[in-house]
Amino acid sequence: MSTFIRSSLFAATLLATTALVPGISSATTQAQLDSFANTLGYKVSNDAGRTRIDITLPKSLPDGAWSLYFGSVSAIAKADSDQFDLTHINGDNFRVTPKPGVTLTPGATYTIYYPGVARSEYQAMPNAYIVADGLAPRTIAATRTKFDPQSGLEYLPFVAPMAYEAISLTPERAFALNATRQVAQAKPDIVILPTPLAATHLEGKPLPLSGGIRIAKLDGGTLPDIKAALDAGRLRLSKTGVPVEITIDGQGKAESYHLIAQDGKITITAADAAGAAYALTSLGQQAAYEHNRLKPLEISDAPRFGFRGLHIDLARNFHSKAFILATIDQMAEYKLNRLHLHLGDDEGWRLAIKPLPELTEIGSHRCHDLSEDKCLLPQLGAGPQGSQIVDGYLTRADYIEIVQIAAAHHIEVIPSFDMPGHSRAAVRSMEARYRRLMAEGKPEAANEFRLQDPDDKTVYSSIQHYNDNTLNICIPSTYHFIDTVIDDIQAMHREAGVPLKIYHIGADETAGAWTNSPACQALIKEKSLTPEHMTPYFITQVSQMLGKKGIEPAGWSDGMGHVKPEDMPKVVQSNSWGGLFTGGVAEAYRQANRGWDIVISTPEVLYFDMPYAPDPKERGMDWASRGTDLFKVFAFMPENLVANASLMTDLQARGQTIADTEPLESGRKITGIQGQLWSEGVRTDSIADYLIYPRTLALAERAWHTGSWEPAYVAGRAYHYGDGQIDYKGLLSDWQNFNDRLAPRLANMEAAGIAYRLPAPGARITGGVFEANLAYGDLAIQYRTTGGKWTAYRGPVAVKGPVETRSVAPNGKRFSRIVSVQ
Repeated sequence: MSTFIRSSLFAATLLATTALVPGISSATTQAQLDSFANTLGYKVSNDAGRTRIDITLPKSLPDGAWSLYFGSVSAIAKADSDQFDLTHINGDNFRVTPKPGVTLTPGATYTIYYPGVARSEYQAMPNAYIVADGLAPRTIAATRTKFDPQSGLEYLPFVAPMAYEAISLTPERAFALNATRQVAQAKPDIVILPTPLAATHLEGKPLPLSGGIRIAKLDGGTLPDIKAALDAGRLRLSKTGVPVEITIDGQGKAESYHLIAQDGKITITAADAAGAAYALTSLGQQAAYEHNRLKPLEISDAPRFGFRGLHIDLARNFHSKAFILATIDQMAEYKLNRLHLHLGDDEGWRLAIKPLPELTEIGSHRCHDLSEDKCLLPQLGAGPQGSQIVDGYLTRADYIEIVQIAAAHHIEVIPSFDMPGHSRAAVRSMEARYRRLMAEGKPEAANEFRLQDPDDKTVYSSIQHYNDNTLNICIPSTYHFIDTVIDDIQAMHREAGVPLKIYHIGADETAGAWTNSPACQALIKEKSLTPEHMTPYFITQVSQMLGKKGIEPAGWSDGMGHVKPEDMPKVVQSNSWGGLFTGGVAEAYRQANRGWDIVISTPEVLYFDMPYAPDPKERGMDWASRGTDLFKVFAFMPENLVANASLMTDLQARGQTIADTEPLESGRKITGIQGQLWSEGVRTDSIADYLIYPRTLALAERAWHTGSWEPAYVAGRAYHYGDGQIDYKGLLSDWQNFNDRLAPRLANMEAAGIAYRLPAPGARITGGVFEANLAYGDLAIQYRTTGGKWTAYRGPVAVKGPVETRSVAPNGKRFSRIVSVQ
């Protein structure tokens, strides 16, 4: 899952908790505080292996005491400053206060250092703020986000430009890399994406689809089964259109189809409703490419995996219902069929649960309230009053609508609330409920859903620095809470007319917060457990609860791996998120050998919150990968995990060996693949689009289609970087084919308002000649010299001085980030 603290990440944001400095009284007025926050200078930079925060005081200071709050997603043990003390509050919250006896000079600049540096300008958090006793906290104006008019994306003006590193993908290196991946070959005449199992043009006259199609026959299904595919907009229904005959016969592999378009009609035979819909989707893509004069065509197609998923984290930072529905449209376009919604974590609870309104009344909102009776403490750039962009939740009606629309697109929604760790939003919301009901004189009701043992004196810190984010798994109220939540979600699915089939427990990165809990000490004695067996005990209990409700339990592989398989339900899903070079291959195969459903979720390749390239201007966390470009996702081999060592390097760009130490047993297999977007630094829907697309198209390709260059799995084999065991020539040819089919898809996404990433050009100047190329997309490139106008790049051109260059969206209104060469 999202463990970004394993490398020296940093975020220099001024976030606040509601903490006020004890014993300080303030004569500051609200007007003074407002002015102070609006005029305070604040800058973050890297300096000799340290993070540097420069605070420039305005000429007029508040009369009384004040505190400044900032966030860092990596731990800060000690800060270096002669003027300020630093205190960790919780999670990514840190407080800075002037040291006792220090007199600050108006207009002066003061510097705070702490260990560790960021490798991206986007690992900082915005909306820092100032707190003074008795006053409304105010965001420091200098730390607010701005939006780049060129790309439309959020940026952080308070972060100083960062220099390239030794492994950074400079424009010159990008140019060379792009060139090595380009293959001269004929463009494909069939552009369906993901690639069909088999597709060919036939003899005969083109079919005139500009007049639309009409469903002449539909056996074995109903119009709603295929309506979403028809509503995608490329195939228009018409009473006089080309006749389409559809037969759903239940034969063959699930979701498979066979299509023949010839002699003035279209015939589709599909195994099920999803297959029929996918046939129409493929037909629509090809027809649009051929301007609705469709050459006779035959397609035989079936998916590689039955589980083809995309995971969206709504918990850390919320994303709108409109974004989710647009994502469903894109998933259907590329035949992805599982939408994993991460709805609960430390920073937020994002789904209304009818019996427990506090979960969203408090747990969906972040603000400056130390008691957390009204909201959660600010995290991840939420600011002192919260934000409509990063806060929020899905109402019951929202969720039911999402489930129904997803089902109409043949997509299953998988809800997830991480437990027992990563659960702070639930814990604090239930504590607020407890305090309210106790104040009302209702102790029994107050304790009904409490998630903490009040006598637990354990001191711990979670992987993301929380000291209170773990459910106590030894008290009955915890299981009553979980049972209530699952029952209510199951009821929503019933209301939607779509059964809840899979529920994702989470079960990862548990801090082990129970050592000094009397309730847990009693349970350990009663069940003859050890502290190490507590998380597996919890997972087993919840999995059995789900099994009794007819729901398949799912969880992240690190937690799931410690349970006893014989104590689990017969059908179990594990998302394998172990690192390729850190034991993840053996873990995935070991759990597959239990007979479980294994969904590959490898972070080096399938965590789309990682940057596209090792470049300080690329956004994303980078604890798992310094660069996950489109080619890397396309070249991933999910069924032969060890083979990826031939193509991929580790976090430090070093080649490694992966040996198949725990081979798959005969008859065992990988059952699915899933891309993940975690949202620590993803505050807007447009940033989510940027990080998801076009990588999701490569995910869809690998989920649906097996590359001819992928070597068959051989138990016990080892691979090493560059060992030649991969048909690299075949891979490059397939990549070029994919790249050629990508261009029309990008144009369609542009028209749909999807803010996908436009690749920055690779570029170089050699002997006064400027050259540029692109990694993908066949987009237009522009360039300009200093002070000049943007000019279309059509080939090598003589220049004088430095050159800036960018790529251009098909509509000419959106641009990539600018890169410079000289």
